Amino acid sequence: MNRGVLFPIMWPLVQELGGNAVWLGYAVGSFSFGRIIASPTLGKWSIEYGYSKTLVTSTLIMLVGCIFFANVYSVGNLYFLVFSQIVLGIGSATLGVTRAYVAEITATRQRTTYIALLTAVQYGGFTVTPIFGAFFMWILQNRRYEVGFFVFDQYSAAAYFMVSLCGITLFLLMTRFQARYRTKPAAKSKKSSRTAERDELADRTTFLGITTYSAALLGCMLLNVSTKGSIGSFETMGISFAESHFGLQPEVAGLIVSLNGMIGVGFLLGMGTLGKFLTDVQMILGGIFVCALGIISFAAIDSVENGADNSIYHYIIGIFMIYGVGYPIGHTAVIGLFSKVVGRRPQGTLQGYFASAGSLARILFPIMSGYIAHYDSLNTVFIVLFVNLVVSNCFVAICRKTLEALSV
Repeated sequence: MNRGVLFPIMWPLVQELGGNAVWLGYAVGSFSFGRIIASPTLGKWSIEYGYSKTLVTSTLIMLVGCIFFANVYSVGNLYFLVFSQIVLGIGSATLGVTRAYVAEITATRQRTTYIALLTAVQYGGFTVTPIFGAFFMWILQNRRYEVGFFVFDQYSAAAYFMVSLCGITLFLLMTRFQARYRTKPAAKSKKSSRTAERDELADRTTFLGITTYSAALLGCMLLNVSTKGSIGSFETMGISFAESHFGLQPEVAGLIVSLNGMIGVGFLLGMGTLGKFLTDVQMILGGIFVCALGIISFAAIDSVENGADNSIYHYIIGIFMIYGVGYPIGHTAVIGLFSKVVGRRPQGTLQGYFASAGSLARILFPIMSGYIAHYDSLNTVFIVLFVNLVVSNCFVAICRKTLEALSV
């Protein structure tokens, strides 16, 4: 949720500290750097020490990171912004932990539905909560209040809001959360024919010299990189793009993203119904296709500075395709597919690596986008992201039968 709340604030804050699009890429990427170094460790801890202790520890770290971020403007240093983002990333590196928890207590056939519900909460935290950051930006614009050591302004209020939420989360984790595990069925003396066929396929050696099972896991991680990287780049450039090409203020752009994020949450809540008619692979293909169309729709338009008069409806429709439909459906199906391929094996560590792959994408893609936007143009960024998603969909289409067989 902290990523979403701070989304409308990041670009104005970077500008206020004297940074440019490249610094924005580093600021956004550093959050994911924190995640990538912590996700495997937290995933392993969830197996060794339990879910409760792992989640309490990570939430405490996140609380400290929010306090650091609240003081970035007062410190006035871009490096301190990057440092605070790394701490926030470490504290929020629990995607693998929560997904592993859901996978442990659900049957395979229900897994995508329940992971979709979990993702709806996480996605809502990322896409709907920018409305809070936009509200603080609007209500505290050019205002500053000091209460003892605390300074409340348009750049710090959202972070202190997150501090209070971390406190509430800690209370609930320590008093209400139960780290339950799914009761495993008694071992069968003989495998079913479907299970035997699945295991035989999983153990085959591919031309890469690794098993089909390992190749499928690697493929799912690369899909995670592709989809997470694309949304990470758009997250990085979204506010500056709305400002430069549509003349929108950060709070207005944040509101549009939030409203479309709500639509995305609605689709995620309906993933169980979608799953009755479509396989995970079909949802991946459809979701990535819609997301790619939304991104490429922005590639040909010019900036306001060059005299362009772009309709706000174009921005709304494009954001709807990306945040409202394409990314939530496509990426959630990737998560569900990965969990099903893992099967009954311990999920914690593998989900940690899966989350780290996504975090790696959120480092590389935003930094890449920052450099491309700085030295070339935002239009080129959108073309690169479009090609990335098209290639990903081609991979899924080619490997469709194998992925579906391993996810039964």
